Amino acid sequence: MALDYADRPVNHPPLIRNAIALKGSIQALRSNHSNDASIACVHGHFMPVKYRWLRAPERKIFAVWLRDPIERLASHYYYWLKDYNSETAGSLRVRVVEEAWSLERFCFSKEMQNLYCKFFWGFPISRFNFVGITENYESDLSYFSTSVLGSPLSVEVSNVNPQKTGCYYIEDKNLRSRLEHFHKKDMQLYWAALRASNNRK
Repeated sequence: MALDYADRPVNHPPLIRNAIALKGSIQALRSNHSNDASIACVHGHFMPVKYRWLRAPERKIFAVWLRDPIERLASHYYYWLKDYNSETAGSLRVRVVEEAWSLERFCFSKEMQNLYCKFFWGFPISRFNFVGITENYESDLSYFSTSVLGSPLSVEVSNVNPQKTGCYYIEDKNLRSRLEHFHKKDMQLYWAALRASNNRK
């Protein structure tokens, strides 16, 4: 398995972010390693258009897991505050931590608005072979492992935030409603994927 976490798309403005992804897709297309059978999976946080035209010895499968966008934002915020290292952090994370952004400022920032849609630039959600929903993790993992991988997988839970005490990070209904409106495109994408996930059950 190859890990790809280096691009950090969220730290770049749109034109640069998209250009980096397209440059990566050209490099992947031309790479001598594109037919390397030893790499069965590429996993990470990258824009999927980067691997859209990757040559592969067998059929490529594109899979993604989505989480409720508002909860994902809050989780992202608390993750960035934890174990912060200015030497290795991306530029936006440095701003968020050192300028002491509040959760609300973070969630309503232009940089984080409709983050799913930003990542899926040039790669529509319909292009994925599988879209899983974190809130339906067990059932979606079961479907993915048996229908896509052809082999069952056991459920393992890790990387859980110990500071999260309730069911939700954002429990204020008014704030939640405002955030859903601000991230309307991501919410529409998520709700469509959630309906598909629920129909699989």
